[in-house]
Amino acid sequence: MPPPLPRRTFLAGAAAAGAAAATATVGGPAAATGHPPRAKPTIVLVHGAFADAGGWSQVIAHLTRDGHFVIAPPNPLRGVHADSAYLAAFLDSLPGPLVLVGHSYGGMLITNAAYGNERVRTLVYVAAFAPDAGETLSDLQTMFPGTKLTEAALDFRHHPHGVEGYVKRTAFREVFAGDLSRSQADLLWATQRPGDTATLSEASGEPAWKTVPSYYLLAREDNLIPAAAQRFMAERPERTPWRSRLRTSR
Repeated sequence: MPPPLPRRTFLAGAAAAGAAAATATVGGPAAATGHPPRAKPTIVLVHGAFADAGGWSQVIAHLTRDGHFVIAPPNPLRGVHADSAYLAAFLDSLPGPLVLVGHSYGGMLITNAAYGNERVRTLVYVAAFAPDAGETLSDLQTMFPGTKLTEAALDFRHHPHGVEGYVKRTAFREVFAGDLSRSQADLLWATQRPGDTATLSEASGEPAWKTVPSYYLLAREDNLIPAAAQRFMAERPERTPWRSRLRTSR
């Protein structure tokens, strides 16, 4: 188990490790034949619910300084199938090999959007949902005790096509931003992106992690996805040692 590191350094390290593995896979045969290796893969960072792509800003800066090409698309947060289809279409617009990094609900999307896409070389799950076929967010979040994202922690607001859930200000820092200052957490609360509540019961499709090499960063003090649930997803029997690499953060 590695020593504790600053959170965003650790997140960037997990993404960079996946990119390095993909680069080695892509560039290895070319190097052996004397031809120049292909370009580094594009790292695609996918945010989860209650956040936006700006939450990756420090990770993007870290990876960019190391010479990686990084992009963080918006996540519509309208439902598993709709969001996965949106991400899949976005991936089709990018050239070359890809490394997908998903945080929290973003893991649900990379699992589905990458399925069947041969340009996706690596998946990186950052304290994220990594569902198998037929599983739902609710299934995985409540499989083990410990989540603090309960109904009591949410405000519900109707919209023309359903109901959205927002984390309450009084609960936001504990549930979602425990390693940030109160002022930083309050800013994220005020700008949070709500998720449609129907997403909780929408079943996931066939998972890309069964065929794509993957990494998992487990956060032991995560109050949204219990650590036991993260470990369960990271260490499923279907994952072979070369395919799944588990790291642990505080």
